[in-house]
Amino acid sequence: MFNKYVHVAVGVFVAMGLAALFMLAMKVSNLSSMSDEDGYEVSARFENIGGLKVRSPVSIAGVRVGRVTDIRFDQATFEAVVKMNVGGSFNQIPTDTTASILTAGLLGEQYIGLEPGGEEDYLESGSEIKLTQSALVLEQLIGQFMYNEAAEGGE
Repeated sequence: MFNKYVHVAVGVFVAMGLAALFMLAMKVSNLSSMSDEDGYEVSARFENIGGLKVRSPVSIAGVRVGRVTDIRFDQATFEAVVKMNVGGSFNQIPTDTTASILTAGLLGEQYIGLEPGGEEDYLESGSEIKLTQSALVLEQLIGQFMYNEAAEGGE
């Protein structure tokens, strides 16, 4: 009887562990927030998106207001076009808002940060954010620093 109780307890413990691992995997992969909330779609063009991915967060003042829904390359302008779904409750974002690709922490994932402007007109479905700042590429910054140091050393 005691042996059967131990087997059941171990089985429940293993099942709870597997459920916890599943929840952790869902949280890390952002699949838990795949809800199709109603909102509106806006786009922005960037010269370099770095490691930005579909389902990356879009935030204003650190508050998530949407997600990246699509990333494609425009062959005419050689820019990346990023489409974002912004939640319907955030319907008063000015048209002169700035979109920047930022990094969460030193080695964290990249996301889009929006900084609202002062216009009285608001973004709506199909709008394009004109003011953008591309992702910082660490390799380019290091190369630029090395080039500047070499130029100063040669004088």
